[in-house]
Amino acid sequence: MSMQIEIVNGANLNLLGKREPHIYGSETFEAYLEKLREKYPQVEIGYFQSNIEGELINRLHEVGFSAKGIILNAGAYTHTSIALADAIRSIKTPVIEVHISNIFAREPFRHKSYISMVSVGIISGLGLQGYDLAIEYFLNS
Repeated sequence: MSMQIEIVNGANLNLLGKREPHIYGSETFEAYLEKLREKYPQVEIGYFQSNIEGELINRLHEVGFSAKGIILNAGAYTHTSIALADAIRSIKTPVIEVHISNIFAREPFRHKSYISMVSVGIISGLGLQGYDLAIEYFLNS
């Protein structure tokens, strides 16, 4: 029986590999996801990306009672969305907040996260490897 971990990416993360490569790198998320699935064959890694806040909330509701863990990179919604925080509070599955860049070394408005207070942890500034570390956490918890 495999473990289900869901990765949920928010606004503008569909542009990884193109968007500000000096901050986010030059690899697409789809290419990285393929590597994750090869590295963790015992894990069913689901993936969902949307630029629309309500769709992210709907996805959290869909997987938030069955998955072993959720890795959430909400993008800019991290800093604005009380609704996403409420959605995390409403589900049973633990959530790890991930950011590719170090949000605390960037603009001051990025230093506030509504998601951190309802997540089991935060990984920030380690590039795409943050997703890998989140999977390791769920495998060992």
